[in-house]
Amino acid sequence: MLSNLPARIVGKYQRTAAKYLSRRMITMRNATPLISFTFDDFPESALRVGGAILKSRGFAGTYYASLGLMGQMTPTGRIFSAGDVKTLLDDGHELGCHTFDHCDSWETDPSAFEQSVEENRSALSRLHPGARFATLSYPITCPRPETKVRMARRFACCRFGGQTFNAGSLDLNLVAAHFLEKDGGDAGVVGQLIEQTVQHRGWLVIATHDIAMNHTRYGCTPAFFESVVRAAAASGAQVMPVAEALKRVLKE
Repeated sequence: MLSNLPARIVGKYQRTAAKYLSRRMITMRNATPLISFTFDDFPESALRVGGAILKSRGFAGTYYASLGLMGQMTPTGRIFSAGDVKTLLDDGHELGCHTFDHCDSWETDPSAFEQSVEENRSALSRLHPGARFATLSYPITCPRPETKVRMARRFACCRFGGQTFNAGSLDLNLVAAHFLEKDGGDAGVVGQLIEQTVQHRGWLVIATHDIAMNHTRYGCTPAFFESVVRAAAASGAQVMPVAEALKRVLKE
């Protein structure tokens, strides 16, 4: 039925269903504003360049990995290697789940989506016994309501987009994030969002993909990323990976 409707109407229906159905609402209890840096797909440059920038400030990020893409060249650049995963964990970053097959979150049947999540978990267990995913990022599109329900049983929280920050209350099944590539290189946009996050004692989850001079359309330059990290460091907010920030949201 939806296939017969204009794409903009279909998209609005999907976003509305994802936002308002199958919610897992909580009241945010963090005493201080929080900022998390996240990377979807986990291209090599996200760790080797972006991770180095974060590390220079004493920060760690969250890297959402699809282990089925490991070592491949994709639209977001060359994806991480097994060695990169070890480096990431050794450096104190968080490794999050992005499904094994990089599934489209709306177009994929919820049972198949969950199967891909399980396959990603098994692949990580083989690669690094004892390592586990605590959080998930939905690939490509917003999730179906049933997918949200299934993921709630597996993850502490699940991140999407929305180009905003989280404040007051939070749907753990659909944590909002701001993608840097949508700013067009204008650091002022995310700078204002950082200021608003601090004012509202919220949680800003910043997202992107590759970090390179010749980045893909899904990423940004090292200089732009560094300017955002610098603004976060100067804001007075606490900067930490998603799973760690969530503990502050829930318990402080």
